[in-house]
Amino acid sequence: MFILPQHHHLHQAATIRRHHHHHNHRVYCAITTQIKTRPKLEQVVINTTTLVTPPKIDDPSLKSTWSQRAWVATGCTTVLASLASSVIGSYDSHIWLEPVLSGFIGYLFADLGSGVYHWGIDNYGDASTPVFGSQIDAFQGHHKWPWTITKRQFANNLHALARVITYTVLPIDLILHDQPVTMGFVGIASGCIMFSQQFHAWAHGTKSKLPQVVVALQDAGVLVSRSQHAAHHRQPYNNNYCIVSGVWNRFLDENKVFEALEMLVFFKLGLWPRSWSEPNSDWTEEAEDSPGIYFS
Repeated sequence: MFILPQHHHLHQAATIRRHHHHHNHRVYCAITTQIKTRPKLEQVVINTTTLVTPPKIDDPSLKSTWSQRAWVATGCTTVLASLASSVIGSYDSHIWLEPVLSGFIGYLFADLGSGVYHWGIDNYGDASTPVFGSQIDAFQGHHKWPWTITKRQFANNLHALARVITYTVLPIDLILHDQPVTMGFVGIASGCIMFSQQFHAWAHGTKSKLPQVVVALQDAGVLVSRSQHAAHHRQPYNNNYCIVSGVWNRFLDENKVFEALEMLVFFKLGLWPRSWSEPNSDWTEEAEDSPGIYFS
C-alpha cells in the first residue's frame, strides 16, 4: 500500500469534481471469467475374470491318486521299519526306558518342527519358490479356505510328507537299524511328522463327525485340539503354528520366539514376513458356501 501526500489527495479530488460536473460518464465494467472445462472422461471397461475360486467338493485335486497312495504306503513302511528296529533292538539289548524316552523326545521334536516349518511357509516365499513353492501355495490357500483340508482324501493329504520321510528315513533305517534308542527317536518323530497333516485335518473337523478316539486324544492334548488351532486362523495369524500336539505353542507364543526369528531374518536378509502386513483378502477366511472371488 502507498500513502499519497495530503496535497495530492486534494488536487485529485478537485479534478474528479470538475470532470464529473461537465461530463456524465457511464462506466461499464466488463468481467471476463475463465471457465475451466472438465477433461473428457474415457469410459473404463473392467473385465472381471475369476482369479481365485475355492475347490469344489468333487474337485479332482482333492482326491487321491495311485501314485500318492504308493508314496504314503512307502512312507508308512519306512516308519514301521524304524519302530520295528527299535523294538527288536530293545528286546535283544534288554533296554526299554531309553528307547521309550527317545521316542517321547521324537514326539516333542515333531511338534516343534511342524511349528517352525508352518511358520516359515506361512510367512515367506510364494508359489514360485524352489522346492517349497507348492507347499507355500497350498498353505496360503488353506488360510483362505481352511475347510478344504477336511475334504481331501487321506493319501492326497499326506503324500508330500510321506515322500520326504521316505527319502530321509530310509537311509537312516539301513545304516542305524541296530541302534534301538536312535530308531525309537526316528520312528516316532518321522511318523508324527508324516501324519501331522492328518492331525491338522482333524483339528478342522467337527467334533460330532470325528472318531471318538481322536476327540479323546485332542482333549487330552496328545493331538492338537480344534480350539487351539482355531486361534491360528484368527487375526493376527501369527501364533499357534504347531500342528502335531500343539504342546509347544504356548511357550513359543508367550516368549515371542517367532517374532524374534522374524526380526533376525529381516535384519540379515531384508525379508518382510507376511505376518507384519495388515491381513488382506489372501488371509481372510471364507465359508464353505462362499462364491468365487473376482478381481478386475
